Amino acid sequence: MTPVELPERTVLISGASIAGPALAYWLHRYGFAVTVVEKAGAPRGGGYPIDVRGTAIEVARRMGILPRLRDAHVDSQRITFLDPDGAEIAAVAPHAIAGSIEGRDLEVRRGDLTAILYTSVRDDVEFLFDDSIDTLDQSEHGVDIAFRSGDRRTFDLVIGADGMHSHTRRLLFGPEGRFHRHLGYCFAVFSMPNTFGLSRELMMWNVPGKAAALYATGGKDDELHAFLNFHQPEPPLDALRDPEAQANLVAEAFSGAGWKVPEILDAMREADDLFCDTVGQIRMPTWTKGRAALIGDAAYAPSFLTGQGSSLALVGAYMLAHSLATNRNHTEALAAYEKTTLKFVEMNQALVDEGAAGLFPTTEQALKERNTRIRNLVTIPTSTPRPAYSALKLPERLV
Repeated sequence: MTPVELPERTVLISGASIAGPALAYWLHRYGFAVTVVEKAGAPRGGGYPIDVRGTAIEVARRMGILPRLRDAHVDSQRITFLDPDGAEIAAVAPHAIAGSIEGRDLEVRRGDLTAILYTSVRDDVEFLFDDSIDTLDQSEHGVDIAFRSGDRRTFDLVIGADGMHSHTRRLLFGPEGRFHRHLGYCFAVFSMPNTFGLSRELMMWNVPGKAAALYATGGKDDELHAFLNFHQPEPPLDALRDPEAQANLVAEAFSGAGWKVPEILDAMREADDLFCDTVGQIRMPTWTKGRAALIGDAAYAPSFLTGQGSSLALVGAYMLAHSLATNRNHTEALAAYEKTTLKFVEMNQALVDEGAAGLFPTTEQALKERNTRIRNLVTIPTSTPRPAYSALKLPERLV
């Protein structure tokens, strides 16, 4: 199948992280005029390492960015699990925990993936940084956009790729609460000095309902990524709106904790990149409305517990672009995108119900059972990837 012959169609994409630039890449190749608007002043660097697995590896290959992703691969050597006193329970290979394929699936810093995607498309599409959608009004002729900057423009299509707390989704479908599924945890991530001498490894400390991890994506002279996760049955929405309240919430949750947690909490207070949020998913009955659609976390955030957010973003971008390029009518195109991608999304979101949260037990008994499973992995390492990672067969690239 080849793309339909059409006058150049205009598309506005909100969000320049992962899904947005990936979609822009494919739409440009298929003959669309693409504009990407991003509220940040530049592509965002930093961020916790993320995974690219299964079907998403094939998307990266078709984009021509796979060699650069391989160069950026973190290549962690081990994950060491610690008991409440900081003694080692077991050290295992990362792929044994993740269910990924060693030597094929990749882990890269989020900022590296964002930079690779941006450089692959920055010369071909229009980027509007330090701006965002203020209002959008749809008609049979297009979507009228009022930007925060005061500019007004009309596009044939608008795509929200602006993350789990998507502003575009709120404009189209209403408050986030309608679609947010809280998974019972809160987390905080930030950078801190590598005073522990770690190198390309992760150390994780657990007690029931709490976990603290230090992740070295580089050598002993590089910064660490610190991660604090704790059981929170109800989302503390008021605290999450204020940075100081966030830090206080985390510090209170880990008050009296052992191992290196007090040092990690001190570093959190000094960090300039603290990010705190609930652990949740976005589940929607539809991702499209009129001439607009959502992709990536804006439409179907699976939560970091699945490790599939970035992979879903890359695959979703490919599938949406393919549907738009092969269907003349936008209504048919967006319906095809949902139909072809839904099962893949559902399989990956279901990973949390199939034990993906098992690294963070909330009871003593569950923690003992998890530790037993980890010890078994040392003697019987798994080599079987999770089926959800490669559950979707991609349609052929059109150009």
